[in-house]
Amino acid sequence: MAARIPLCVVGGGSIGLRHIQCAVASDKVQLTAVVEPDAARRAELRDDGLPAVADVSEVSADTQAAVVSTPTPNHAAVAMACLDRGWAVLVEKPLTETVAEADALCAHAAAKGLPLVAGHHRRCHPFVTQAREGLAQLGQLVALQGIWSLRKHDSYFDVQWRRTDGAGPIMTNLSHEVDLLQHLAGPIIEVNVMSSNAARGLDVEDTAAVSLRFANGALGTFILSDAGASPWAFEAATGENPAIAVRGDDPLRFIGTGGSLSFPSLDMWTPKGDEPPDWQHKLAHRRGAKTAPIDGIAAQLDRFAGVVNGAPDDVLATGADGRSTMLVLDAIQLAARTGQTQKVAT
Repeated sequence: MAARIPLCVVGGGSIGLRHIQCAVASDKVQLTAVVEPDAARRAELRDDGLPAVADVSEVSADTQAAVVSTPTPNHAAVAMACLDRGWAVLVEKPLTETVAEADALCAHAAAKGLPLVAGHHRRCHPFVTQAREGLAQLGQLVALQGIWSLRKHDSYFDVQWRRTDGAGPIMTNLSHEVDLLQHLAGPIIEVNVMSSNAARGLDVEDTAAVSLRFANGALGTFILSDAGASPWAFEAATGENPAIAVRGDDPLRFIGTGGSLSFPSLDMWTPKGDEPPDWQHKLAHRRGAKTAPIDGIAAQLDRFAGVVNGAPDDVLATGADGRSTMLVLDAIQLAARTGQTQKVAT
């Protein structure tokens, strides 16, 4: 068994705490420090028995890796400081606040020869790996359809910043969806968007309809809403987030020239025997195999430890993957503002 990787977590807020809990429970890493600049929060962490310090410079020299879970505007600077200490870095999504910062961070990691991982942990669920295998059986991918629609409770919007531009579901909830779609279906190269605030009348959108063109020629649509009540969302289908009720229905469908796949159930519709998959013939419906639930963040952390130990990994989102997701989101935001189709920058 490989030695446990000495690792620190930078940021002791709600997301940081998830990483801290996973690190404490993991047999792949050893928590060396929690970096928290806020004195009051640092005292709380120490009261909980955690090795909390105020700055990255105070972390023990034997540390080899870091998880950055600070507020997004600090991601670039903190990750740079961690790389400068010679640590592999996993940065919570989004990778940085701007694409320019993402470019600089990716270049810095490459210059240092150190791993840089973006925190898109959904990739680490076993049913995602099985979906990739299933998609390979569908012939050429021609289309996909996705929904994320969970009505946020009214008091959620008592916080003023959640009522303002940039705090809607496009920026808050679509990031994981974009990364997962690109992981499963390949790069998104063009987008168009219609958005609406009709349900709540706030400055920020509550609903959006997104059209997607993929590099492989497939087309996609994605409905996004934090005002509409439905069973169709990743969290509602998987139970990944304990704060969101499990409702069970599949939010994603993939359609190929040779069959279709529903996700995350992994139900498939494919030709019977040697029959062609055209509309003159019935399709066989095969139920997807059930997988044991896991904590995606814990699985991501263990995979990260493997990468630090030199193991190859084709599941974790790289820094370049995190940058790619940011470019798609930038194009989606611009398309929503202008009403015009936007090419995704490279």
